[in-house]
Amino acid sequence: MTNEDILKALSNVQEPDLGKDLVTLNMVKDVVVNGNKVSFTVVLTTPACPLKEMIMNACINAVKLLVNKEAEVTVNFTSNTTSNRKDAKTILSGVKNIIAVVSGKGGVGKSTVASNLALGLAQGGAKVGLMDADIYGPSQHIMFGVRVERPMMREVNGKGMIVPIEKFGIKMMSIGLLIDEKQAVVWRGPMVSSAIRQFVSEVDWGELDYLVIDMPPGTGDIHLTIIQTVPVTGVVVVTTPQTIALADAKKGIAMFNQAQMKVPIIGLVENMSYFTPPELPNNKYYIFGKNGGKNLAEEFDIPLLGQIPIVENIREGGDIGIPLLMSDDTITKNALWSLLILQ
Repeated sequence: MTNEDILKALSNVQEPDLGKDLVTLNMVKDVVVNGNKVSFTVVLTTPACPLKEMIMNACINAVKLLVNKEAEVTVNFTSNTTSNRKDAKTILSGVKNIIAVVSGKGGVGKSTVASNLALGLAQGGAKVGLMDADIYGPSQHIMFGVRVERPMMREVNGKGMIVPIEKFGIKMMSIGLLIDEKQAVVWRGPMVSSAIRQFVSEVDWGELDYLVIDMPPGTGDIHLTIIQTVPVTGVVVVTTPQTIALADAKKGIAMFNQAQMKVPIIGLVENMSYFTPPELPNNKYYIFGKNGGKNLAEEFDIPLLGQIPIVENIREGGDIGIPLLMSDDTITKNALWSLLILQ
């Protein structure tokens, strides 16, 4: 087998959305042939490509059918993420896409969704940052297991910049890294807005495909400051199925639909959708109500990105600083992968 043989075989694999083959689209990189072992990298337009598995299977079949049926084929993926920003990029110039994760009320799992969404995008080959904008109730430093670390400073173009903490391949910044955990953040609105602006302009985020912002719950000063300061490219709304949470989620959706904001809503995540006991895998108990988030998504005509069940391992992972997507629990991971459909 030669590299030319592999490329010729892969020229028969079509990219489903673009309608041309992978080789013509220059999506195949780093072909390596070593005996019966073949490996190469396919460059996707987004790390969250929902057709990734289909493309992988088509590549493996093409090599086995057209080159060598005994070939051991390894398909790696990376991404060349496109930017959906419409502004002049004077703020966060190195960031291609900015995703805000919001909720109408606290306690619905917004931070858990934000952290695992960021990790999922990174595992797909993207460069990802995570900004914890929940100033009054920061949690990402706990979820990432860096609660005792403190960020460093470095000079960038003559200006002192905060260096975000890096963990699991994610650049992360949280007010929880700058203050004592035992201290309450008793700040008025202007101080909070100033801190958010610092996170935007005085943190060295560098080049990122995605910056995920974990927003505070509700609709208030911080939301206005971020939307006015940061060119958010899309919003993910998190809720639970219960009526009280849905009422608050409606307010969040309405806020981003206002004419003065008008930020695209990527979709809605229904968290804590149901509980399935390990000893009764076929049973589902709808503790907080059934399909409330699904019905809300249909009411506002926005995509339902996923329904995440109540799973003990998700909670444990956040408490011990190892988010679910970094654990060995492959069954529970599948509950979160459905979120990664951002285009």
